[in-house]
Amino acid sequence: MADRSVDLSALPKAVRDQLAELDLELSEGDITQKGFEKKRAKLLASCLTNTDVTPPDLQLSEGQSIEPTPSPEAPGPSISSAAKHHRAHRSGGARDERYRSDIHTEAVQAALAKHKEEKMALPMPTKRRSAFVQSPSDACTPPDTSSASEDEGSLRRKAALSAALAQGLQSPDYWINRSVQSSSTSSSASSTLSHGEPKSQPQPPLQPAASVLADVLAHMRIENSVPPDVTSTSTAQDRGSRMDLPPAVRGMSRGQSRSSMLDTADGVPVNSRVSTKIQQLLNTLKRPKRPPLSEFFLDDSEEIVEVPQPDPNTPKPEGRQIIPVKGEPLGVVSNWPPALQAALARWGATQAKSPALTALDITGKPLYTLTYGKLWSRSLKLAYTLLNKLGTKTEPVLQPGDRVALVYPNSDPGMFWVAFYGCLLAEVIPVPIEVPLSKQDAGSQQIGFLLGSCGVSLALTSEVCLKGLPKTPNGEIIQFKGWPRMRWVVTDTKYLTKPSKDWQPHIPTANTDTAYIEYKASKEGTVMGVAVSKISMLTHCQALTQACNYCEGETLVNVLDCKKDMGLWHGVLTSVMNRIHTITVPYSVMKACPMSWVQRVHIHKARVALVKCRDLHWAMMAHKDQRDTNLSSIRMLIVADGANPWSVSSCDAFLNVFQSHGLKPEVICPCATSPEALTVAIRRPGVRGAPLPARAILSMGGLSHGVIRVNTEDKNSALTVQDVGHIMPGALMCIVKPDGSPQLCKTDEIGEIVISSRAGGTMYYGLPGVTKNTFEVIPVNQSGAPLGEVPFTRTGLLGFVGPGSLVFVVGKIEGLLMVSRRRHNADDLVATALAVEPVKTVYRGRIAVFSVTVFYDERIVIVAEQRPDASEEDSFQWMSRVLQAIDSIHQVGLYCLALVPANTLPKTPLGGIHICETKQNFLEGNLHPCNILMCPHTCVTNMPKPRQKQPVDVGPASMLVGNLVAGKRIAQATGRELGVVEDQDLIRKHQFLSDALQSRAQTDPDHVLYVLLNAKGVAVCTATCAQLHKRAEKITATLMERGGLNTGDNVVLLYPPGIDLIAAFYGCLYTGVVPVTVRPPHPQNLAATLPTVRMIIDVSKAACILTTQPLMRILRSREAAASVNVKTWPTIIDTDDLPRKRPPQIYKPPTAEMLAYLDFSVSTTGMLTGVKMSHAAVSTLCRSIKLQCELYSSRQIAICLDPYCGLGFVLWCLSSVYSGHQSILIPPLELESSLPLWLSTLSQYKIRDTFCSYSVMELCTKGLGTQTEMLKARGVNLSCVRSCVVIAEERPRLALTQSFSKLFKDVGLSSRAVSTAFGSRVNLAIGLQGTAGPDPSTVYVDMKSLRHDRVRLVERGAPQSLPLMESGTILPGMRVIIVNPETRGPLGDSHLGEIWVNSAHSASGYYTIYGEESLQADHFNTRLSFGDPNTLWARTGYLGFIKRTELLDASGDRHDALFVVGSLDETLELRGLRYHPIDIETSVSRTHRSIAESAVFTWTNLLVVVAELSGSEQEALDLVPLVTNVVLEEHHLIVGVVVIVDPGVIPINSRGEKQRMHLRDSFLADQLDPIYVAYNM
Repeated sequence: MADRSVDLSALPKAVRDQLAELDLELSEGDITQKGFEKKRAKLLASCLTNTDVTPPDLQLSEGQSIEPTPSPEAPGPSISSAAKHHRAHRSGGARDERYRSDIHTEAVQAALAKHKEEKMALPMPTKRRSAFVQSPSDACTPPDTSSASEDEGSLRRKAALSAALAQGLQSPDYWINRSVQSSSTSSSASSTLSHGEPKSQPQPPLQPAASVLADVLAHMRIENSVPPDVTSTSTAQDRGSRMDLPPAVRGMSRGQSRSSMLDTADGVPVNSRVSTKIQQLLNTLKRPKRPPLSEFFLDDSEEIVEVPQPDPNTPKPEGRQIIPVKGEPLGVVSNWPPALQAALARWGATQAKSPALTALDITGKPLYTLTYGKLWSRSLKLAYTLLNKLGTKTEPVLQPGDRVALVYPNSDPGMFWVAFYGCLLAEVIPVPIEVPLSKQDAGSQQIGFLLGSCGVSLALTSEVCLKGLPKTPNGEIIQFKGWPRMRWVVTDTKYLTKPSKDWQPHIPTANTDTAYIEYKASKEGTVMGVAVSKISMLTHCQALTQACNYCEGETLVNVLDCKKDMGLWHGVLTSVMNRIHTITVPYSVMKACPMSWVQRVHIHKARVALVKCRDLHWAMMAHKDQRDTNLSSIRMLIVADGANPWSVSSCDAFLNVFQSHGLKPEVICPCATSPEALTVAIRRPGVRGAPLPARAILSMGGLSHGVIRVNTEDKNSALTVQDVGHIMPGALMCIVKPDGSPQLCKTDEIGEIVISSRAGGTMYYGLPGVTKNTFEVIPVNQSGAPLGEVPFTRTGLLGFVGPGSLVFVVGKIEGLLMVSRRRHNADDLVATALAVEPVKTVYRGRIAVFSVTVFYDERIVIVAEQRPDASEEDSFQWMSRVLQAIDSIHQVGLYCLALVPANTLPKTPLGGIHICETKQNFLEGNLHPCNILMCPHTCVTNMPKPRQKQPVDVGPASMLVGNLVAGKRIAQATGRELGVVEDQDLIRKHQFLSDALQSRAQTDPDHVLYVLLNAKGVAVCTATCAQLHKRAEKITATLMERGGLNTGDNVVLLYPPGIDLIAAFYGCLYTGVVPVTVRPPHPQNLAATLPTVRMIIDVSKAACILTTQPLMRILRSREAAASVNVKTWPTIIDTDDLPRKRPPQIYKPPTAEMLAYLDFSVSTTGMLTGVKMSHAAVSTLCRSIKLQCELYSSRQIAICLDPYCGLGFVLWCLSSVYSGHQSILIPPLELESSLPLWLSTLSQYKIRDTFCSYSVMELCTKGLGTQTEMLKARGVNLSCVRSCVVIAEERPRLALTQSFSKLFKDVGLSSRAVSTAFGSRVNLAIGLQGTAGPDPSTVYVDMKSLRHDRVRLVERGAPQSLPLMESGTILPGMRVIIVNPETRGPLGDSHLGEIWVNSAHSASGYYTIYGEESLQADHFNTRLSFGDPNTLWARTGYLGFIKRTELLDASGDRHDALFVVGSLDETLELRGLRYHPIDIETSVSRTHRSIAESAVFTWTNLLVVVAELSGSEQEALDLVPLVTNVVLEEHHLIVGVVVIVDPGVIPINSRGEKQRMHLRDSFLADQLDPIYVAYNM
């Protein structure tokens, strides 16, 4: 666009030529911006004087209004306003230059310059080197405050999300020093946070630990983010190895040793790239957020968002109500034809030799000329053929009024003209559509909808086009997706029949019957047909003739698509009415030769040219090759997309270049059109010397509120629009509110233009419902009274009426994005993005802007195609600058900015971007971006207010009355009575397990207690009562001999799952020492698993280790020495070859309160806890299980569990010895090599009761779910299984148990068999589904209430409902009560609280190094604050509720069901609400087919989501927006970091539980080798 302060037309021609030359060099990239400006300034300096700048004014109608230049006070860009329209030109790509605006570019530069002050860096996403584009790994230097310009490659990071934020920044001085390591695993630099003046000398790459620590602490509130470790060790090594043993079933995670890791006070490594980036993210988010607009967000009428009052400065319309604008009257000309076909008949007869149409070949040379005579005769032939030759005389295929598709490429306009007029003459209705390119063409399904709604079953096409259509193998045209069945008819002349002498076409006077149907795509992507009646078609041609002053015999050059819109109305219809010679320049010719249309105008001395802004730009790009073109013949240059606000710069730039070639300023005629109302307004060609029309310089802020304000203050956010002339002759126009009832706008208000005219479309064909809302609108005034009877048509254009009834258009309804009740125009956003320099990152014409609805508001998404040579660094820099620019200029936050590889966005048939399809791909995760930046923190401003917890006091009103609390039954439940054992002998026999084993060895020595199976299902080892007793004795003898142990010492048992472990356990009991079972380290992953073993050995102060020979070798191996100190192991005794000795005596504990064993386990939060189990608790527990499951000597059970802790250990080692039943032991590890092992064992041994873990169940579901037929063939039959119990310490995984039941129903598994058990650290078995009692029940609770610690029961299928299954029947002898964890008072039925238990088999306390039981003592012995103050309870640490059901238990009473919601330690406290990770993970895993598993944790108030990607790596970035959307929608949380990793990275323990804290530590220590890490802004 011309620099306003310089009148270029006044310059000498030589200087103008030199300037144009310079522009071109810049646009082709042959010269840098700096060089360009230097040379340009030099040229101008020689012949320029200063000019005054006058303030812009909307009412200015003399000449062009003067554009603003940045005021000197404003921190303006370093670019003079002389930077011309070619400034950011790059050749290549689609070169779509619609959005070039010099002023706008300058505004964007100014906005970004504001941000330059701040040097706070946005954290760049981390990408694995192997994934996507290689990027150069040059080290980045910290930003320097010297004046290096952008293009000189200073990789300065201009962060900042809005100019306003700059003021609120406390210390903008810290920058991030990234030293890029080019290793294959680590994807970007290990960066450290350094604090200091940017000018100081370069920092060393890693600072000393202390200063890093001080630095991080200086910038961060340290949260207590790791729960207190009950082991109370504080040595760095132990803290570093706080992790669980390897995932037994899922394969190893790639963890490395972490003992060398430097930790801060809260267990988080500081010198890791990840925590630095998170720190950057936190710093970014700390900045004040723009206050949200007034918006009430109702969440189940419970949560009303606290929003500030509406801003009193919001502009409101102040003008009077608009008066409808009338067009000039439509004149009556005597020789106008009664119908358009009559005009063709007249010219065909009287002017047969006169040229009608010239078509060009691909090189831009004329290919053929169709005369009016030829056009008439061929159209006649076609009409005759269509009506008489397609069917039989009695049954013709086509009747007048039928709809016919016209499928012709743009490069063959002659065939299209003949087909169109042939249809008009035959009185069938043509429906022109694009040529379908492939079966899956973007939008072909929507075209199918159009054909269906118009009832089209016949398609006309040319022979050449038919050959090019995709075919099936046997040569038929394929059935396009969504299309009705079509019959294809070729219309080449050789296939047409000459009409018989007596046949004449029927040409009636134009009436209201439909003449043709033009397709139109709606914002949602549906394609509808706008029907135009014969009278409308004729009237429209007459109106255009009058407005454009067409004369007979003129020449017109048409660059537009002749199938629809202006190309059809001017170039096919009006031209024939006026016997105009049309020269058609198709898109394909323009691509090959962008100057072709200008050459045609020059050669044919054309009077009218019909173009788009794109064609103006292409001509300017290529004009240097053409010195001698002359455009002085043009009287009217019609700019079809002149209603696009960005067209003004194209028109100015074109004029600037071609004025020297004879182009007159007054011939440029922008116009506004709409598929429904046809031509809305067009600028009439001006008279030489008359003043040019006005420009309006509007405030974008005002526009977003729908009001017109002349922009005076903020020069950056101005929009310059040109008028589109006056409305059409014979039309009436109003401006109405775009949404709601069509109320008339005020004069200074932006609204939708509605038109009443005989020359518009009449309906959406076949869609009466939609038609009514568009074509039959009656505007109403402020009081709601209708304006009259006349219906108006909505045009879909947003605009206003300026001075002198000139029409101004500021955007289209379909490009309108309504964000927080403010309007933004997609085109404006594209223009701003493209004004961000350098544009070497993306292709200019390949940018899509749309909005998606997330969390009760529209969110803006921008997708662009990235150039293949753009580096990661460039792309990220460009993206962050686009964010800042849009934020500054439009005051709106972007939700997501994605870059996709070149040429991957879905195209429309004419080469544009198919927005709807792009949006669909984005929402379905099929976009496959190569770079993505999400900014939910900045643009989601309607979050519910955080919950403030009320202080809880127990008042007298809460006092208990009988068993009621606050009007409800107290939530408590009891298992059956344990009963009293009368027989003294039984008491003696069962009080200690050691006695039980001895008595069984005497009374029933050959009874087999244990059978151990290998992967082939073969029993590799069995143990009878006597064998087990004898083996235990041998171990006792060895321990006494070699161990040097005292009674009560702790002994670690390190064995693989098997019978050796059981024998060693009883050997310890016989000796009087306390066994501690520990899972052996994994030989392939010692670094990750051995430190845990070492830790348990140290914490339990074990005096000796019992193990096997292979494991003993591992413990002493060189590999082990790499991760632990192997010299300090306690005595190691291998029990493989024991001497045949009997111990002198077997130890008998003096009281049953003495310790029987220690149970150590690593919780999912990464805490190692050991609990003490007394002999009394052990025997009570075994007795409880025996009663619940009816276990006795003749029974067999199968166990597929890990035998190291909890209920798994009890069932594996203790239960059989107590109850005498036979246990078939299946080590879960064996399933990895033989999946069907467990199920085939159940079938082979006809097992009734089996116990397994979730990992085993998941393995079978995933691995065998599709192979039930194979299992059947092998004879597997599970109809014998009565109960299959999953042993767990978590909320039942309903989805998994249900899919397991459904999948194996085919092999006989009863749907009632599967249930879950529940235990915790303080009590290993609380609920266990036994043989008696009702089936487990399922309830649905409202998730939103759960976050508020409330239970609200809802119906199945209710939105936001969560199914919960009862956690087994409560064990005999057990009391359970639900308690408020804060007040410690009992709660009522169906209230959420902590589960407390009272039972004789609870553990007796934690085992810790310093014996600090006082710390956790209340976990085991605590009392209620009111109610029953005498009972001692144990706190499980789990949240749950009790609900009395309608079912009856064994004793005939109503059954009380216990529902476990989740562990208190695991819950995430965010925004004052309590979230259970599993709920967020369920949502995340459901969001995309390629998410195999996910885990969430928090880090300094940021929610981090880790997702395992099972698909290809190109899908990795698709997951980022999907994960962010689903968590926002379903949980009202903003995800801070999304980490995409390989399958198997999320560590899972033997119970199948995710080790989220272990994962968190690995992430922060940068050990995950993620595919992608996205930091959401």
